Amino acid sequence: MLFLNLAKKYLIDSQIYVSLMGTFLAAFFMLEQSIFRWPSLLLIFITYFSGYLYTKYQYDKKIFFKILIFNCICGIISVILILKNHNEVRLLKWAIIVILGLLYNSFFLEKFIRKIPLLKVFYVGLTWALINSWLILPEFDWEIFMITWLFISALVLPFDIRDMNSDDVVTFPILIGVQKTKFLAYSLVFISSLLSIFYLDLVFALCFFLTTIITFLLIYFSENNNREAYFSFWVESCSGLPLLCLLAYKLILQFC
Repeated sequence: MLFLNLAKKYLIDSQIYVSLMGTFLAAFFMLEQSIFRWPSLLLIFITYFSGYLYTKYQYDKKIFFKILIFNCICGIISVILILKNHNEVRLLKWAIIVILGLLYNSFFLEKFIRKIPLLKVFYVGLTWALINSWLILPEFDWEIFMITWLFISALVLPFDIRDMNSDDVVTFPILIGVQKTKFLAYSLVFISSLLSIFYLDLVFALCFFLTTIITFLLIYFSENNNREAYFSFWVESCSGLPLLCLLAYKLILQFC
């Protein structure tokens, strides 16, 4: 129990875990495109981590200024990483994605994206998709964009099921009910899986397909009364599963 409490505090509540899962998904597509670079991976993690940290704790007056200073440091490190390892075009891409993240949920905006009914699901998917299909690639890749956008949008829906009794904005579970929301999530995951089969290399498509099977199961068992860990750990883990499946496959090959 002590281990679980520590894991929740230092991995999940700190936003490290969701940032790692986002970084893992980006690494999966980087490997598929044969453009894997450690500086790019570090940039992606810093971007996710600082963004999710700001979103979660921006209303906490006790630590807000610490978070603000930390994010400024992260921003400086990110700019240095980009200018040292990439170019000004990559810097512009990164800046646009950061601005999109701020527009999603910032206290200094009277109205922000998160308050627009039904848009939150697809907007979160948009920012993740832009990182995987635009930021890390020399040219925009529509296939990777659609695979990521549909998959991540589907993963946000279980969180809407979790929050349906406390949300102050109309979400899919509130509007159409839990079961129809699950069917919507199934559809998004299914289309994403089909695209991966037609576009990704065979091994990568297989890893993504295995991920979608597990994702289907986790969506199926998503209920409003599930424990927080079900969503913040298990559902969140789906983003990292393609890379973990790929690493497991390569490990098996080494021992065969």
